[in-house]
Amino acid sequence: MTKLLSLFALTVLVIACKNQSTEQSNVKPLVLNVDSVSGEPFLFTDSAGVNFLSWVEKTKEKSTFLFSRLKGDEWSKPTVISSGDNWFVNWADYPMLASDGSGGMVAHFLERSEKGKYTYDVKLVTSGDGGNTWSTPKILNEDGKKAEHGFVSLVPYGNNFFVAWLDGRNAAMEGKGGHSEGHHGQMTLRAAVIDKSGTKISEWELDNRVCDCCQTTAAITANGPIVIYRDRSESEVRDISIVRFVNGQWTEPKTIFADNWTIAGCPVNGPRVDARGNNMAVARFTSPDKKGQVSVVFSQDGGATFDAPIRVDGGETIGRVDIILLDDKTAMVSWMEGDAIKAAKIHADGTKGPSITIASSSQSRSSGFPQMTKSGNSIVFAWTDDKLKKISTARLAL
Repeated sequence: MTKLLSLFALTVLVIACKNQSTEQSNVKPLVLNVDSVSGEPFLFTDSAGVNFLSWVEKTKEKSTFLFSRLKGDEWSKPTVISSGDNWFVNWADYPMLASDGSGGMVAHFLERSEKGKYTYDVKLVTSGDGGNTWSTPKILNEDGKKAEHGFVSLVPYGNNFFVAWLDGRNAAMEGKGGHSEGHHGQMTLRAAVIDKSGTKISEWELDNRVCDCCQTTAAITANGPIVIYRDRSESEVRDISIVRFVNGQWTEPKTIFADNWTIAGCPVNGPRVDARGNNMAVARFTSPDKKGQVSVVFSQDGGATFDAPIRVDGGETIGRVDIILLDDKTAMVSWMEGDAIKAAKIHADGTKGPSITIASSSQSRSSGFPQMTKSGNSIVFAWTDDKLKKISTARLAL
């Protein structure tokens, strides 16, 4: 009997080691030539299937925003988008770029409006030649308030671009300063449509009271743009909400799922969304019982209704999620489980694939938010190596 048990245990160990080996062998590093201290990665895939990586390199004198294209298993020589000596560079509020697949590109970064810690504006730069040359920066928020503006979402929208952001102008109007993490004022959610030159075509306030420093996320459904974000009630419930642009009008904010997470402060952990037509998947972090959870919720009607959440974490998550739809009812979700960057396939019927360890990272703020995008029949990941103080990237074969 003892021999049988030992044999069984050995078999389980061999299978586990084989699975782990297979799991790791599917994750291949990508070549990225970055010599300076770098962080704040962002990944984007345009309609032509081109993968872009953007990031920030920092010296004592200035910050430089760069991007590169993926060619095979190597990133192209970095191209400078913009640089400055008065930027607000933050681990959670990172710059990003978007490409329309035909040479039009828009990127954003944050620039201080005065010496206050949380007083900065969203600056937009555009390119009409695929990123070879970039325009002079143009301000997105035109309120003129010395306040916090950031946590941007940026996606192509027809012949234009759609942008959403958190806006602290109302907090500044109350004379309480630009950052309302201490609940001095009310952070708002705003959105706009801009053309390829960065000129604003239309603008709206979507919610007049939202969580102060969680990322926003946006997508274009068959019905129109949607924005998903962490809301904030009068009683400090901070669940994930959605607003939708339907038939030329924005809907009222609606909670995706009532976690009833009451927290007297911002968890700095926003949602991520991906959409194909009116099929949608949202990854979100919550902690109503003071134990972190990451789950995925699917919608088949453009966000009008959502299925029940499908939990994916292993019980030690710190959030920092991302998500990609692989088909109408299958998503790849990523999150951090302690120091590990994890990913797994999730199906709308509730079934889940095994979790895969992409890389070992760090729970510190300087490690940032891991990013993910689809690249042909694989998934590309980017994160900040906290020990090397540089960006790392890898490819996972599907």
